[in-house]
Amino acid sequence: MNTKEILIEHIDPAEAFGVHNQHLKTFQSHFPNLKIVARGNQLILSGEPIDMELFEDKFEQFTEHIHRNGGINTTQIEAILTGSYVIDAPTALKGKSNGVNGDVLVYGNHGKVIKAKTPNQLKMVNLMNSNDILFAIGPAGTGKTYTAVALAVRALKNKEIKRIILARPAVEAGENLGFLPGDLKEKIDPYLRPLYDALDDMIPADKLKTYIETRVIEIAPMAFMRGRTLDNAYVILDEAQNATDLQIKMFLTRMGPNAKFIITGDLTQIDLPRRTQSGLIKAVKILEGIKGIDFAYLTFEDVVRHKLVKNIIRAYDESSNNE
Repeated sequence: MNTKEILIEHIDPAEAFGVHNQHLKTFQSHFPNLKIVARGNQLILSGEPIDMELFEDKFEQFTEHIHRNGGINTTQIEAILTGSYVIDAPTALKGKSNGVNGDVLVYGNHGKVIKAKTPNQLKMVNLMNSNDILFAIGPAGTGKTYTAVALAVRALKNKEIKRIILARPAVEAGENLGFLPGDLKEKIDPYLRPLYDALDDMIPADKLKTYIETRVIEIAPMAFMRGRTLDNAYVILDEAQNATDLQIKMFLTRMGPNAKFIITGDLTQIDLPRRTQSGLIKAVKILEGIKGIDFAYLTFEDVVRHKLVKNIIRAYDESSNNE
């Protein structure tokens, strides 16, 4: 008798097997000649090769549906097993506009459509299709970080990469981590909160917790990147205007052969000590024109927060120009 192991990746095994292994029992009823044993995040199949091949095909459709929709029900499982399954957006999303060019980046929690909402956000998406490093520069509220995280989550769900790494300069506005209470995680989490917020919109809480615990998703200060090679990963450096020249260079040179990097920043909100130049400013100057690296510039017209934010940014820009 032949045996085969199937590794369950990027979804919670408990979600795949169902309550009291109900999903697994449904599969077993459709494959009576296979012995199916669940062990941790693995399925062990015993039987004829043709049955195992068919099972693997159906199980891949099953896990892909969970990836795309955040869950699955009995009717959908039966449709997959009987061959009547049609890949589609969640029912609640049908008929809705899917963004500037009709493309959904990812379906978030509760069927939320996550897409490029402005022309420059769409430019970020398109530039990442043809480049491995992208600088996304613009004021607060323009969706730089959110769009970057959505691109990374899409790549993870599509199995284009194996992990997501999100980094930020840990110290902002003159504060020192040593003065904050708690252990290292408690000290750095407030600085990384915007990254968690974006992920919370896109990945169910239990799955996100598993991803973080297993380091499929890693969120850390950029200082933790030193000495590493970041490969098979989507890597985002957020708030890059608060990184020095040497830090930006260190970060960019961590790039492995199969990696995508997005660097986001707002050149109007530099919190580095006086007389310390932002590394983002220098990077923009010296890296422009290198094949494989591109730049997306967002403006107050791309603001997707409260409508007053656009007016606030415009007022500060006008004030700076008049000084």
